[in-house]
Amino acid sequence: MTLDISRIPTPCYVLEEEKLRANLNLMEQVQQASGGKIILALKGYAMWSTFPIIREVLHGCTASSLNEARLAAEEFGKEVHVYAPAYTDAEFPEILKLAHHITFNSFNQWAKFGQRALAAGVSCAIRVNPQVSEVAVDMYNPCGSTSRLGVTPEEFQPEALEGIEGLHFHALCECGAESLERTLAAFEQHFGQWIPQMKWINFGGGHLMTREGYDLELLIRLVKEFRERYDVEVYLEPGGAVGWQTGPLVASVLDIVHNNMDIAILDTSAAAHMPDVLEMPYRPKVRHAGEPGEKPFTYRLGGNTCLAGDVIGDYAFDKPLQTGDKIVLEDMIHYTFVKNTTFNGVNLPSLAIWTANDQLRMIRTFGYQEFKNRLS
Repeated sequence: MTLDISRIPTPCYVLEEEKLRANLNLMEQVQQASGGKIILALKGYAMWSTFPIIREVLHGCTASSLNEARLAAEEFGKEVHVYAPAYTDAEFPEILKLAHHITFNSFNQWAKFGQRALAAGVSCAIRVNPQVSEVAVDMYNPCGSTSRLGVTPEEFQPEALEGIEGLHFHALCECGAESLERTLAAFEQHFGQWIPQMKWINFGGGHLMTREGYDLELLIRLVKEFRERYDVEVYLEPGGAVGWQTGPLVASVLDIVHNNMDIAILDTSAAAHMPDVLEMPYRPKVRHAGEPGEKPFTYRLGGNTCLAGDVIGDYAFDKPLQTGDKIVLEDMIHYTFVKNTTFNGVNLPSLAIWTANDQLRMIRTFGYQEFKNRLS
């Protein structure tokens, strides 16, 4: 199966079905060998048109809001896990109608909402902070020195655990199994004495198990041995790993200008359509392009908003770019359209699936109404 870029209208995110299925096959191997359960973190991947494929393998979804919980219940239809830094009085009754598992970020939230959750038959957990930093970028580090996410060992209240059936930690972001091994050691050191009274432990997300070179054997061993050691159910909730390397964002060159260097303006935006490029930051891979100066013709790829810093990066090409040329930004399915915006009134890229039988299925295109409906 080869993605035919000439058939893609731009800008457009294109999910390649066979690549998604390959990721899911790997995750099924992990589940079968370890006995753990993998659920989809909607904050990283929420292309619900592909949920019929994903639910063949994964056990459910984890949601971080009422809207994500509704999407999980309505479109995925299996287990719904919910965690948020704080719940509101207005939304919590609706969450209770949808959730099978709810994790509370603090004992204050547990005291406020816990009895209602138990009365609704929901299995409840406390999120803990094992205080091990495996993520270098502070913005993405759940265990930073002043993180608001999870209860630290100093703030843990074992006397308030009655009714709690699970513990939940999330300390990783696109990390390897070695990071999980160190995190588990810290988790057991700080909270191990309370694990035997639990029914389930959520290892959180950030397990980039579909990345080439990831130590799957170590991941499987860690999950399997933990389950056997404590006789508990183990959940992992990756988001990015599900959509990892499953398709590009295809864009077109609108214009080329010169200001100390050649600059190609695209019909897409780093700021609006791939915000992690600016937030993390990182430099996306561009198909058939190299590092600046590596090939004869170097260009800065810029977005189509009025933000001065709306820049994707500098890339070198074998031949000069022309207006109308297509640019393929690789690996743009996870953490892109779940975060994109209509900033500057720029249209959102379309969503499409390149099917297993080499067909382009356009899922949705966006226009003025999406922009208008976010305003008032």
